[in-house]
This record gives sequence, C-alpha cells and structure tokens, in this order.
Amino acid sequence: MTELCDIGAVELRRLIGARKISPVELLESCLRRIERVNPAVNALTAMAVDRARKEARAAEDKVKSGAPLGPLHGLPLGVKDLNETEGLRTTWGSPLFADYVPAKDERMVAACRAAGAIVVAKTNTPEFGAGANTNNPVYGPTGNPFDPKRICGGSSGGSAVALATSMLPICTGSDTGGSLRIPAAFCGVVGFRTSPGLVATERRPLGWTPLSVQGPMGRDVADAALLLQAQVSDDSRDPFAGPVNPADFATLRPVDLSSLRVAYTVDFGFAPIDDRIRATFLERIGLIKSAFRTCEQRDPEMKNSDEVFEAMRALNFLAGQRERYEKHRDKLGPNIIANYEQGLKMSAADIAWAHAEQTKIFRALQAFFQDYDVLLSPTVSVPPFPVEQRYVAEMNGKKLRTYFHWLAPTYALTNTGHPCISIPCGLEPTGTPFGLQLCGPHKGDRYVLDVAHALEQHMARDKRTARPVPDLDKLAASGKMVGAIVR
Repeated sequence: MTELCDIGAVELRRLIGARKISPVELLESCLRRIERVNPAVNALTAMAVDRARKEARAAEDKVKSGAPLGPLHGLPLGVKDLNETEGLRTTWGSPLFADYVPAKDERMVAACRAAGAIVVAKTNTPEFGAGANTNNPVYGPTGNPFDPKRICGGSSGGSAVALATSMLPICTGSDTGGSLRIPAAFCGVVGFRTSPGLVATERRPLGWTPLSVQGPMGRDVADAALLLQAQVSDDSRDPFAGPVNPADFATLRPVDLSSLRVAYTVDFGFAPIDDRIRATFLERIGLIKSAFRTCEQRDPEMKNSDEVFEAMRALNFLAGQRERYEKHRDKLGPNIIANYEQGLKMSAADIAWAHAEQTKIFRALQAFFQDYDVLLSPTVSVPPFPVEQRYVAEMNGKKLRTYFHWLAPTYALTNTGHPCISIPCGLEPTGTPFGLQLCGPHKGDRYVLDVAHALEQHMARDKRTARPVPDLDKLAASGKMVGAIVR
C-alpha cells in the first residue's frame, strides 16, 4: 500500500491545499520511512524532529484558517549539509565544524521556509562537497539505495538517496562539477543544475566565478521545478543574480518532442566513458530518437575542457580553503588538499589562459545551439563503484588524469554555465539507475525543464527507460550502513 511519503511533491502540495491530507500526517509518514530506511543508507544526518512537528502543526492550522499558502506549504524538506540552517548542525562534512550550529538560515534555506517548507533534516555530503563519493569523517558514507555497498554519487548524495527512498519529497543540492546531476543519475531521481545566479547565494567566495550553483532535486521534473520556484531570487549579494519571476516555474509548459532538433554525444569528444555506459547510452538513444524531429550524433567543440575545469576548480579552492589549509591542514581530507595544492602550482598566466579558453568553449556551445534545440549525453561515465573506493583511477584500462576526471561528462557543461538536468532513464548493466543528461541554451532554464518534463513522460511509457524504484523491503532488511557514524 502506498504511504503518504511515496506521493510526489506536486501532488502532496495539492492535497494539502485541498485539505485532503494534513502536514502533520505527511511528516509522520516521512519520519516512519526515515526510521525504517535511513540506517541502511545513512543519507540523513542532523535531524530537527521536534521543530518539524511544531511547524507541521502550525502549517495544519494555517490551512484550516484559509490563509494564503506558499508553494511548498507543509512539505518536509531535506537541506544539503553545505547550507547553513538555523539551530540545526551544519558540518560541511568536516571535523572542523562537527559541532557548529548556525544562528540563522542562509538565504536559500530561509526562502524555502518562507515558501512553507518544513526543514526535517540535513543530507549527507563529502567534506566541503569535494568529490562525487558521499563520505566524510563526521557522518561516514552514504550508500546507493539500489545497492548500499556502492556509492550514491555526490556531492548531493544524501539528498538523492532521501528522494529515491521517499524519506522526503524534496531536497536541496548544489553543483560544481556535477554534484546535483551525478547522484541523481546514480539514484534514479532528478537533479537540475541551474544557470549561475538563478538561485542566488551570498556564500560563494568568488562571486564572479560561475562554477558553483545551487539548485533543486526531486523524484521527477515537476517536483524539482516546484522546489526551484521557492529557491529562485534576485539578491544584490550575488553578482550573477538578476530579476526573476518565481511564477515562471510554477507550471511546466507542454513541448512537442517531434518538433525538436536533438544532438547527442557519447563523450563530448574528450571525456573518458566506461564501455558499459557507452553501450547503454547508445541503446537508450535508439529507443527514444524516433520521438524527435531529428536526432543526430554530434560532439560540441570542447577542446581543453579538462584543463579549464582543473584551473577554475583549483581557483575556487584557493579562495575558499586558504585559512583552513594554512592553519588546519592536518584536519583536511585528501580531496581538499589535492585541489588546493593544485592551485598553488598555477601561475596568473595559467589562470588567464583558462579563463580565455572557457570563454571560447562557451561561445562554441552557444553557436552549437543555433543548429540544435537540446543536447543529450550520459550523465555519468561509470556505474557506481564500491563505497570504500574514493574515486575512479582508471577506465577501460587507461589511467585518468585526476581523482575527478571521471566527472568529465558533467564538468564539460559546468565550464559553460549552460543549464542542464539529469533525468532517470532505466537501469544500466550493473542494476543501478542510468541517468540521461539534457542541456539547453544559455539562460534557458525554463526551456530545459519543459523539454525534460516532456521527455520524462515519453520515457515513462517504456519500462526500459522509465524511472526505476529501489526495493525498500530489501533495503530495510540489509541493516545499518557499514561505516556510518552517528552523532
């Protein structure tokens, strides 16, 4: 029998507004699912149960009063543990902040609360979000909901797992090299990397660098768009932010797939791709290509993408981690140290070259979208690997250039700042979800969501491309996640 927590966020919000269900009932359903499943995956960390129950009762009273309700009214929310939450421990996955409790919410979290969301828990993440394996020394690893012995992706891994297992209906995430998209792909949910500034943030240390963005996750595109409606904002503290109307994301517009000119790329012309993922992607393209006006293989011009991302990523770490590196290097994990020290080796000329190349790549992709409406690719380069393995060192017998080189299919698009989304597309050969990455023109966030929603509905008709769902009975019976640390 379907529990309340298994219903999608859009439908839950409708039922709350229609007085068909109570926010209190919904919260208790989520808490029961959390108690049953979370020990097996370790997705949710710090909890705010007492406050959430109090806010759920207040949300119920507001519905009864007939007062206007926000777009997220009464919906339980998971917040990635890289976002500050008032009165709720925020660790960034680092021992340096193991006991830090912020005095106030950061802007995005406050906006979600103002829209009616009820913050229930923080979601697990790698240390300072570095690396796509959600594991840190404060809380331990998060397992894949389809196989807890394998990774769930990262850095928004806890959010993706909480959604896949229906512990929570909506969760926040962020993305630098693929941190919204990779866990979404590995867990069979949706992760949307927004255009820089659409979800304004006051906490990005390099305000003029577009690599890091915040965005929504959901079990489907409509749920992700619902959360985005509350997240978007114009904020003068974010130089990329500008006027935005949240109502633009309130309703997804229909798209006729048969009108679309679609390009697809297996590897962007440079990215390492596991042979199993390559074969799965081409097989899925074969299943869906007849839905489009045209669908042809073409690689966008992405020359020097690896070098550009390495430089821009290192620059971010130099800006954000200098004091911690100089004072507490012994308390930082290897990913943080590796990124920071890579930056120390770069000259001003290196950085200037990388910025110039990044601009060329951006302009080439904009020209690409004169001929095509959207670009499809695999979201990830490999199936999820064992959770104790920190990263992928080689692929198809070839050594990779960095610990994050396996993220190339996602950071190829991070470099350009174009909006892109990962949507579920069946299973890959090892039995975990396969994600399809869809990218659209610069600032075309609404368009990307509309097309992704139409494609998602089309793929739902075929079990080979429909969103897979984990076996929760099997998951709950698997016991506590090995290596999980409870604080």
